[in-house]
Order: sequence, then C-alpha cells, then structure tokens
Amino acid sequence: MRTLNTILISDYIERLCREINYKLDKRVLSLIEESAKRESSNIGREVFSQMLASYKMAEEDRTPLCQDTGMVSVFLDIGQEVLLEGIPIEEAINIGVRRAYTSSFFRNSIVRDPIGKRENTMDNTPCIIHTKLSKGERVKIDILIKGFGSENATALKMFPPTATRKDIENFLLELVREKGINACPPLFIGIGIGGTADYALKLSKEALLDLQPMDEWETHLLERVNSLGIGPAGLGGDITAVYLKIKTFPTHIAGLPVAININCHILRKGSVII
Repeated sequence: MRTLNTILISDYIERLCREINYKLDKRVLSLIEESAKRESSNIGREVFSQMLASYKMAEEDRTPLCQDTGMVSVFLDIGQEVLLEGIPIEEAINIGVRRAYTSSFFRNSIVRDPIGKRENTMDNTPCIIHTKLSKGERVKIDILIKGFGSENATALKMFPPTATRKDIENFLLELVREKGINACPPLFIGIGIGGTADYALKLSKEALLDLQPMDEWETHLLERVNSLGIGPAGLGGDITAVYLKIKTFPTHIAGLPVAININCHILRKGSVII
C-alpha cells in the first residue's frame, strides 16, 4: 500500500496545464510535420509553414499556442493500492488548474451557469474529471485541453444495430464537410463506437489521447476525410486531417452509438505517472 497526498496531484496538474498550452506533444508535432511534407498545394504548404513557425514561437516565448486556452479534461487512472490522503482529489485537481490559469495569463473561459447569467468563474474551473481504478500503486494522469472551436464540432449519432462501416464513414464525412473548416484544420479526429451515448462520447475524447499507429480502417477513413479537399486552415489542399483513431466498447444488441470528436491542429495533451 502506498500513501499519496492529493496536494501533490495539484502540483502535477498545474505543471501539465502550463506546459501543454505552450508546447505541443512530440508525437503531435511529428504527425503535423509528416503531413506537411505530403501537402502539394502552395497555399497548404504556406499554412503548414506558418503553423510550424507559430508552434516554435509559442514554445520559445512561453505564450499560448492558441488564444482559446480551452476547457481542461482530466483522465485519472488510480491504482487500488494507492491510499489518497488530504483534500478530495477533485478539489486538488481544480486547484492545479486554477493555479496554472491565474498565474500564466491564460484566458479564463468557463462560465458558472451555462443557461443563466453565464458569469465567468475567472479561473477556468471547474474542469472535467473522469476517474477509473486499476491494479497497482501508481496514479496516471492524462490531460486534454480543448478549445471550443473544435469542441463545437463534436457529434453523436445513435445508429440502429444494422448500421455498417459505410454508414459510419458517411456520418464522419458529412460532419467534416459541415463543421471541419470551423474546427481549424488540419484536424485530429477521435471516434468512439459502442457503450451508451455518454460512454461513446467519452471514448471519442480518449481516442484523441491515443496516438498509436492507425489500423487499416482508420487509415481508410483518414484518406476519405482528406479526399474532401478542405485542406489546412480550410483553404484547400491535400491534408484536411493528420490523424484518426477509433476506440470501441461492447454495446447493447438494440443499438450502435457513434461519437466523433474533432480537434484542431493544436492537440494539447499531456500525461504523467506518479
């Protein structure tokens, strides 16, 4: 059994929120660089060049990668052999977010009452927290910070159980045609299939954290998205999306939930194991 004071988690959350608002994950950056080499249009190549220069400036000057410094989602994986002590872990996480946003001059974008006065909380909290338990004596934290230009492009569709892969492909293409430009391409796309409606949406966001090599179907879907010709910044070109990942989960015999989570080219993700 291992004892862990939750205030330590506040420190890690604060550091991660700062770092991933300034600096892209190495895998994210490499995917964008590889895609830039495949872009054939002059305007597309110019957009990629400006994006890469902007990333470098943000890291060097410690300025945000995007003016929308997003809403923070935290995915916690807590080992069952860890004894948490101190303040509640949700409170510790929000303390970390609050410290990062109020001390780094990041934009505070969270409103307390979503359907009422919509008054800003002025510290970018509360954040979204997903928690699961696993074996062992470690705590793994994954953070995804997502602006709402791309979050607003999220979609869920409850397919009948007879739906085919082609049906899902058409759903994806229709969504990217409609909302892809507003989501600041080139895009990262996460797809969640199965579970319940809410769980499919969670899977789609988790898929954005999983940058492992794509399988055959994922590669096919990415090629189909790129065939739309929307291109970098929506100005036309070969690369509308740089990456696509699917996560699945068992579901009920009577349905097939499918959620699509689109992220802009600034995929702000980070993780730490304590």
